[in-house]
Amino acid sequence: MDNSPIKVLFIDDSEDDYILTRYWFGEFQVANCELEWVNNYEAARNAIARYQHDIYLVDYRLGLDSGLELLREAIANGCCSPIILLTGQGDWEIDIEAMKAGAADYLEKSQLTAPLLERSIRYAIERKQTQQKIREQAALLDVATDAIFVCDLDEKILFWNKAAQRLYSWKKEEAINKKTRVLWHEKHVSQVEKALNIMMKDGSWEGELHQKTKSGKEIIVESRWTLVHEFGNKAQSILIVNTDITEKKQLEAQFLRAQRLESIGTLASGIAHDLNNILAPILMTAQLLEPEVDDQRSRQLLQILIINAKRGATLVKQVLSFTRGIEGDRTILQLKHLIVEIQQIIKETFPKSIQVSTQIPQNLWTVCGDATQLHQVLMNLCVNARDAMPNGGTLKILAENLLIDENYAKMRIDAKVGHHIVITVSDSGTGIQKELLDRIFEPFFTTKELGKATGLGLSTVLGIIKSHGGFIDVVSVQGKGSQFKVYLPAQEAAETIEEKEQGLPSGQGELILVVDDEAAIRDVTKISLENHNYKAITASDGIEAIALYAEHQDKISLVLTDMLMPSMDGITTIRTLRKMNPNVKIIAVSGLTSQDKVNTAYDMGIKAFLSKPYTASQLLQTISTVKNN
Repeated sequence: MDNSPIKVLFIDDSEDDYILTRYWFGEFQVANCELEWVNNYEAARNAIARYQHDIYLVDYRLGLDSGLELLREAIANGCCSPIILLTGQGDWEIDIEAMKAGAADYLEKSQLTAPLLERSIRYAIERKQTQQKIREQAALLDVATDAIFVCDLDEKILFWNKAAQRLYSWKKEEAINKKTRVLWHEKHVSQVEKALNIMMKDGSWEGELHQKTKSGKEIIVESRWTLVHEFGNKAQSILIVNTDITEKKQLEAQFLRAQRLESIGTLASGIAHDLNNILAPILMTAQLLEPEVDDQRSRQLLQILIINAKRGATLVKQVLSFTRGIEGDRTILQLKHLIVEIQQIIKETFPKSIQVSTQIPQNLWTVCGDATQLHQVLMNLCVNARDAMPNGGTLKILAENLLIDENYAKMRIDAKVGHHIVITVSDSGTGIQKELLDRIFEPFFTTKELGKATGLGLSTVLGIIKSHGGFIDVVSVQGKGSQFKVYLPAQEAAETIEEKEQGLPSGQGELILVVDDEAAIRDVTKISLENHNYKAITASDGIEAIALYAEHQDKISLVLTDMLMPSMDGITTIRTLRKMNPNVKIIAVSGLTSQDKVNTAYDMGIKAFLSKPYTASQLLQTISTVKNN
């Protein structure tokens, strides 16, 4: 105990009792007390209100007044110091009332002795100090960010801090005396049972638990259990500290997904390279055959082959753009062509239970954008709509012109004043839960089953639309369907129409060295050149190309070399050829090379770059341009 004296106020209307009590205080063996005395209710009330004493000894009878009433009034007014009630006669009813009112102890004067009074005072002070420490510790536990609670071996909650209230959404008064299985749902019950067995054996347990809170939110907690002896009136209890690691686990999962996607990107790049090498000879061979075919049916089939080979090449570029984050070419587009094309794809590939309709005005404005990326946006929204209608329904695609004024722009933070085109994709499907609407554009977030989606679709859509200077609005009612509105800035310029191939430029007997590790590409390129009055020799790699160039240097007018080859790559081949002849004209070819390598090749002196797969027209036009410059 503290060495400073305990200040005691004795409240009794009998001076004789005060004198006797003062005598007893002089007999105390341990407690060092200072005794003051007041002899009436009013004086006692005023003295207690000043909070200058450590403990009060109150007689049950204070003349016409009651010490029990004084006790009740003092505690009601905020008195925290212990109050011991004294009475001249033993009365169990008064004893019970005193304890209910908050008395620290109840002593009968006829049985009172100095040791008994000293012990009662000391115990009352020690209990007060202990309770204060407990309150301070409880306050510290409430400040903690971890959920801390105590339950008995029957899972009944005995203690519950504020962090537990925040994590599980149960208030303290709701949680106390309730079983944990009522407060939250354990995803893996068998794991909890094993944890309890380990804790009873070893005294502690640590691990991760998957739980569902009062609000239905699924959480992952890092849980630490400790067996506690004698908590309250329980012989054994469990102290549990739970740290919410849900967000940490989500970030870890996102990181692993990102790594997996990076690996997929690397794999896709390799596949794209092979696909380009396959598509290039198909495209050029079809174009070589076109003039040789007379019947209309065969010409139609060749056109289908050429169109789809070009579409395949565009698809490969789209894959590379996505995996590398490359921004595609922007041109003036008329979106009605994209919508009509997507409508055709939907009709051919979507279930027949889904009815598709489009509404496009004749005077729809144009946009400046990447056709491949905007195709991806609309296709993604339509696929999501399809997945939201497993039992069929209606899919509508609408396009309209909209002039956004200042008032509209003030109401929508992403909107800018000016002419816009609005494309609306709506479905009659399952809809999206209200609480999930704010998260649907987050990377890796998906409402679909595990393994059904990456959660990248809508985040990619949003990224593309923002890069085009637009924005997206979503309205969804669960059970009735969803509506996505895509806003894109409109352009005043006319639509960029793909030029039809004109007559192909021919050569004048010049010799061209074709370098490529794919035999099919070498052969079809050689035939295309020879069909248009060029001569051609071929090499399967850089080493063979250097040898051929050394032998025919004075005859070779131009070198057409692939950038990715075994033995000696394109960059090394170009560098060697330039050393042999600084004025050599070189066209670099690749379907995969990064922009950095293309820039390096230009720095080394190449005259042009041709992307695989290329048409005969593109090949001949490029050669003609380089030859005449």
